[in-house]
Amino acid sequence: MNSHSSEEIAKTIQPQFKETDLQSLTTIVERYKAQNTWKADTVFEEESFLLLENILEEGGELPERVPYEDLVTTEFSKKAAK
Repeated sequence: MNSHSSEEIAKTIQPQFKETDLQSLTTIVERYKAQNTWKADTVFEEESFLLLENILEEGGELPERVPYEDLVTTEFSKKAAK
């Protein structure tokens, strides 16, 4: 995902979103890229967790925040990356 343009990605996924035009899909992919949604590794860093909480809270889907360390374990991802 990180090595392709937003338009390339949008063209690839467009068959799964037939009701959405290419420009809208490209804009959505650009937004995901700006949010750093697609990581180069699988370690879920605290900064990404907080961003996800912000998005969920703004969408009215997060009734309360939970501490990162209570939900996330990066031990296995860090071991796999070695």
